[in-house]
Amino acid sequence: MQWRGRRQSSNIEDRRGSGGGFGGGMGGLGRGRLPINLPGGSRTAGGGIGIGTIVVLLVIAWLLGINPFSLLGMTGGGGLQFPSPSSSESAGQSGTPGDDGGQFVATVLADTEDTWNQIFQGAGRTYSEPTLVLFTGRTQSGCGFASAATGPFYCPADQKVYIDLGFYRELRDRFNAPGDFAEAYVIAHEVGHHVQNLLGILPRVNQQRSRVGQAESNELSIRVELQADCFAGLWAQHSAKVGAVEDGDLQEAINAAAAVGDDNIQRQTQGYVVPESFNHGTSEQRMRWFKQGLAASSIAACDTFQGSSL
Repeated sequence: MQWRGRRQSSNIEDRRGSGGGFGGGMGGLGRGRLPINLPGGSRTAGGGIGIGTIVVLLVIAWLLGINPFSLLGMTGGGGLQFPSPSSSESAGQSGTPGDDGGQFVATVLADTEDTWNQIFQGAGRTYSEPTLVLFTGRTQSGCGFASAATGPFYCPADQKVYIDLGFYRELRDRFNAPGDFAEAYVIAHEVGHHVQNLLGILPRVNQQRSRVGQAESNELSIRVELQADCFAGLWAQHSAKVGAVEDGDLQEAINAAAAVGDDNIQRQTQGYVVPESFNHGTSEQRMRWFKQGLAASSIAACDTFQGSSL
């Protein structure tokens, strides 16, 4: 990926080297519409979450996705609340970091800003840029406590993306998905969740998940994740147009999408696959929806909420 010498975002909060505890409750939600349809109606169903399910969800969240608390139905439409962190506990340095890893992330974030500013302007809207928080070990978010084991995630409460760069070692060494464009895909996926939040998709899906059983909740989660993959594909398309993509880069992102499929993760972590527990999508689905965004002419092509087949 051609990233050196390009614009870097200043929407970076560098907390590396600082500690933290538990974080705050829910905040405001996005408004407005772009041509994306959401599932209508509601159904009621029971169903709790046992410790086995929690373990599986946390393992998956550790590898890639939104805050694990949201997988447990604890964000978006209400649920578990945490005391707000004090400013001294959550403060970090703002601006572009001086190290290579930080500068790379700042460049990728700037690229996502350019992508989504352009798409939103085309729809007559203004894109609200998220903040990306770099941390090491553990930190606090508006959605609760986060550790390196949480993996990268987006918190809709504070509209921030959180990442411990140590995650990239796991992606490379354990799941055989190396490359800087694979790393960039991770950021673009999380920014995709921010876009969903601005469009009102995340709050509406969270409300629906609170009213259905576990199987239906998992399916809604998969649709959210695959749409974020498609949005990452839109970003990759933009990166190619501005000359940032080198030979092999797109395959790196596709490999990363495959690496974080539910089926692949379960094979790697427990040696067998439990399809009914999937909540991010299979490797095939994640690759396919990334490619869908890569070839899309509009954001409407990323509508994962239409049709029964994913």
